[in-house]
Amino acid sequence: MRASLGAVIGRYPSSDGTIHMGGNGIIKHNRKCRDIAVLVIFIAFWVAMIVNSSFAFNKGNPLRLTFGLDYKGNVCGDKHAGLHELELKYWLNPNQVYQSGLKDSQFKLADARSICLLDCPTPSEESLTWVCDYPEGDIRVSMNDWIDMNYDYYDLLTPEMKNSSVQLQGPCYPIIFPSVNVYWSCQFIARASNVSLKHWQQLGGVNINEDTVIDKSIHRHINSHSAILKRYMADIGKAWPVLIVCGAILPLFLSVIWLLMIRHFVSAMPWITVVFFDLLIVSVTMFYYLKVGWIGNDTITPIIGEHDPYIHIYGRELTHLRVVTILMTFIMVVSVLTSIAIIRRILMATSVLKVAAKVIGEVQALVVFPIIPFGILAVFYMLWISVFLNLFSSGQVVQNDCHSNCCSYSLMEKRVICDHCCGYSIHYTPHIGVAILFHLFGCYWVTQFLIACSSTVIAGSVASYYWGRGEASPEIPFISVFSSMKRLIRYSLGSLALGSLTVSFVESIRFLLESIRRKLKVSSHAPDNWFGKAAYQSSQFFLMCIEWTIKSINRNAYIMIAITGKSFFGASSIATNLIKNNILRIGRVNVIGDVILFLGKLCVSLSSAVFAFLMLDTHKYKSAHNKISSPFFPVMVCWALGYIVATLFFGVIEMSIDTIILSFCQDSEEHGTAQYAPPLLIETLSDQNEMQRFAQGSH
Repeated sequence: MRASLGAVIGRYPSSDGTIHMGGNGIIKHNRKCRDIAVLVIFIAFWVAMIVNSSFAFNKGNPLRLTFGLDYKGNVCGDKHAGLHELELKYWLNPNQVYQSGLKDSQFKLADARSICLLDCPTPSEESLTWVCDYPEGDIRVSMNDWIDMNYDYYDLLTPEMKNSSVQLQGPCYPIIFPSVNVYWSCQFIARASNVSLKHWQQLGGVNINEDTVIDKSIHRHINSHSAILKRYMADIGKAWPVLIVCGAILPLFLSVIWLLMIRHFVSAMPWITVVFFDLLIVSVTMFYYLKVGWIGNDTITPIIGEHDPYIHIYGRELTHLRVVTILMTFIMVVSVLTSIAIIRRILMATSVLKVAAKVIGEVQALVVFPIIPFGILAVFYMLWISVFLNLFSSGQVVQNDCHSNCCSYSLMEKRVICDHCCGYSIHYTPHIGVAILFHLFGCYWVTQFLIACSSTVIAGSVASYYWGRGEASPEIPFISVFSSMKRLIRYSLGSLALGSLTVSFVESIRFLLESIRRKLKVSSHAPDNWFGKAAYQSSQFFLMCIEWTIKSINRNAYIMIAITGKSFFGASSIATNLIKNNILRIGRVNVIGDVILFLGKLCVSLSSAVFAFLMLDTHKYKSAHNKISSPFFPVMVCWALGYIVATLFFGVIEMSIDTIILSFCQDSEEHGTAQYAPPLLIETLSDQNEMQRFAQGSH
C-alpha cells in the first residue's frame, strides 16, 4: 500500500521544529539525486552525439545532395574543385547514355562521361556545335574563357584530337540533342536537331542512336527513390530561412498570443479554437486542391518550365502532394464531424481552463518561461539539421568497376585511354546508416527530454501555488519558476532522462516495425491472408496504445517528481494510484480540455505549414541557386517544428490543469476534503457540481 505523502505535501518542518502548512514546503522534503545511472547514460549519449557530429562534418558534403559527380569524381558546384557556379551535370557522349538505357545492358549511366556546366547546351540552327572537356594539357584556355566560348574549343584541336572527337571519344563531343535543366541535370530530349545531325554525317561521324531510350535513361536516374530523397534533404538546407520563420518565430508568436488570449478571454477560447481550427483545416485543404490542379489552374509549376514537353519529370513530387491532399480531405471531414460532436462538452472544458487561466494570472512568469526551453531547442535543432545534412551526404567517392567500353581522349596523356575510365559513385558503408539512425534517435530523445524538463518546472511552480493556498509573490514573480528550475537541475535530471528514454524507445520500436512492414510489402513474404493482416494491424494498434499510455503516465510522473522529488518509477506509481482512485473525476474534467488544447496545437502547426507553403511559392525558391525541388518536405518539417513549439507553450496549460487536478485529488485523500484548493477549483471539481454538469450535458 502506498505510504501517505503527508510529510511531503502540505506540511514541512521549519528550523524551530514547528510544522507549517502549504507554501513552498511541499518541495522542501528530503530530496536527493535520483536515477543517476540513466543520467550517466544520457551524458555518454551526448558524448557519442558529438563524436558522430565530428564524423559528419569530416566526411560529409551537402552539395552531393543536390548536384551530381563529373567523370573525375568532383561534385558539381564545388569551388574547391574549380567548379564554382558550374552546377549542372551534362553527359557528353549520347551513345553512352543510350547504351545505359537498354535492357540487360551492363553499362550504367553513372559510368557515362559527364562534366559540369553553367547551363545546358542546345544545338545550333546553322552549324554543328560542340561541348568540349575541361581545358587542360595542351589546351591553353582558362576555365572562364572556356565558359565564354560556350565550352567549344574544337577549332583549337590537333587533327588527332579532331579524329578522336568524330569517333565520339573526345575531347570534344557534338551537340545533337537539345537538353533542359531538370533538377540540376541536363535532361536530353530525344528529338535530334536535323541541321546538327546532317553536319555530323557530312563530317563522317559515327552513327548516333536516336531513340526515346536516350531520355528515359536520364529520366529514371533523376526520378529514382534515392535521388528524390537526396533532393528532399537538400531542400531543407536551402529553405533554412523558411524553417526559422515558419518553424520557430511564427509558432512562438502564435503560441504566446494563444496563452495571452486564454488568460483574458478564457470563456470564449474553446469556441474560438474549434471554429478557427475548422476554418484553417478547410482553407489548407482547398489550398492543396489548388496546388495540385484539382481546383482552378494554379498547379505548382515544375522547375523545368510550364510548357516543357518533359513536364512529367515532376510527376513523383506532384504525386506526393496529391497524397497529402487526399489525407487533408479526410482530416477535414473528421475534424468537422468531431467539432460538432464535442460542442455540448465545451462548457466543461471552459470551467477547467478557467482554473488554469487563474493560475497563469497569478504566476505570470509561466507565460514567458517556455522561451527558455524554446531557445535551447532552437539552437539544438539548428546544429542537429546541419549535422544531419552532412551525415546524410557523407560517404566515400569511389570509381566504379564497369568492365565496359568507355574509351575517351585524355588531354593530359595525349591519347585515347580505355583503362580506369569508369565513372564515380558515392559509396555508403553500413555504419553510415547506423550513424543516421543514432542521430535520429538522439533528436527524438533530446526533444522529449527538454519537453519533460519544461513540464516539470511548470508542475513545480503550479504545485507551489496550489499548496500555498493560491498565494503568489508579486514582488518576485519568477521566484517559484526559478526555485522549480533549481530543484530540477539539482535532483531530477536522471528521472526525466529515464522518462524521455522510455517514450523514445517505444517510438523507435514502432518505427522499426513500420520499416519491416514496408520491406515485407514489396517482397514475396508479405502476409496475404486475413490472419497475417489482422495480426499486423493489431500489433500496430497495441503499440500505439502503449505509446499513448506511457506518454500519459510520464506526464503525471513529471508532476509527482516536481512535488515529491521521487524517482521516475516511484513518481509513476504515486501518479497511477491517484489516477486510479479518482478516474471518474479526472476523466470527466480532463479529456475535453485535452482535446481543445490538441486542436490549439494543430492550429499553430497548420498555420506554420501554410505560411511555409506561401514563402516557398515565391520566386526566390523557384529560380537560381536557392530553387527547391518540391515544397513538400520543408512544409512538413515546418509543421513538425510548429507542433513542437506549440507543445512547449501549451504545456503551461496542460501541466497547470494536470498538476492542479492531481494536487486536488491528493489533498482530498489526505484531508477528506480539499483544504488547499482555491474556491474556483472546488466549484469546478467537486463531485456534486461535476455530476450536475455532466447530467445537463447528456440531455
